[in-house]
Amino acid sequence: MKAMVLSELVQLQPSSKPLQLRELPKPRAGPGQILLKVHVCGVCHTELDEIEGRTAPAIMPMILGHQVVGTVAVCGTNSSIFSKGERVGVAWIYTACENCEYCQTGRENLCSEFRATGRDAYGGYAEYMVVPERFAYPVPKSLTDLQTAPLLCAGAIGYRSLMLTGISNGQRLGLTGFGASAHLVIKMARFKYPDSKIFVFARNQQQRAFARELGAFWVGDTEEQPLQLLDAIIDTTPVWFPVVKALESLKPGGRLVINAIRKENYDQQTLLDLEYHRHLWMERELKSVANITRKDVVEFLQLAAEIPIEPLVKEYSLEQANEALIDLKFKSEKGAKVLRIPN
Repeated sequence: MKAMVLSELVQLQPSSKPLQLRELPKPRAGPGQILLKVHVCGVCHTELDEIEGRTAPAIMPMILGHQVVGTVAVCGTNSSIFSKGERVGVAWIYTACENCEYCQTGRENLCSEFRATGRDAYGGYAEYMVVPERFAYPVPKSLTDLQTAPLLCAGAIGYRSLMLTGISNGQRLGLTGFGASAHLVIKMARFKYPDSKIFVFARNQQQRAFARELGAFWVGDTEEQPLQLLDAIIDTTPVWFPVVKALESLKPGGRLVINAIRKENYDQQTLLDLEYHRHLWMERELKSVANITRKDVVEFLQLAAEIPIEPLVKEYSLEQANEALIDLKFKSEKGAKVLRIPN
């Protein structure tokens, strides 16, 4: 099979080509596994973190990609959930132990043996991949391959973030940062909580305009404060400063959910700016989001089909994976980037 392979960590530049096209043996499905013929694979910011070493792959070389849609080509022994020819999706969670206290309570995302697709096991930048069948998900018929791919990461983690806010219909929700995940969250929130007002904080003028198009009640810069305090805010930025500013916009008892795999630019000034009485007093909460569970993926795909959510998508070929990654890092463009793998 053909695959785009990462062999060494690099700091990306506009001219970088971190992945190489390789011919590799087609993988075989073991017990409890399925072999997928990959149709599409989304390109995610987490891949940039993997390539540049912030979330380095467990082994090298590695096949990246954790937003995978394909059809079942082979069912391994003891596999009974799917049949050959069924269309399924694969997300960031590749496997977990299924026996610890977290797995037993539906929190596989916290399992110490959590393994990530495209980081700890070969992912979807390839013509075929193997996955444990219990960590693959049926794709609703109404969703196309291209639409589904970005939903498996940005959408599913956005769904988990929204659920962790604990808000109810009519309460005010803020989104600070308006990238791949947040623009899907606003669609979910407006559908699930039609009487709630959505407030969006974003530095980028294009992102603010996009938020207005999608029905935000209020839109402003990261440093601005709305006239009304908010019940919950979801932060999707990679830096610390918006966290401090978001806390200032929370009501007493409000919750800030941080949906980020990493945070940069933590400095002494940020620490000095965080004041207990102004930012955390009155039972304001901070909660982080770690990975996703199988339940998140299943519930969100059903919700996405019901709404329906149709992400903006820019299509690339498998061989154009480097171009897609460079565009993701250096260009500010609407929509998700998805590799289409030839049949």
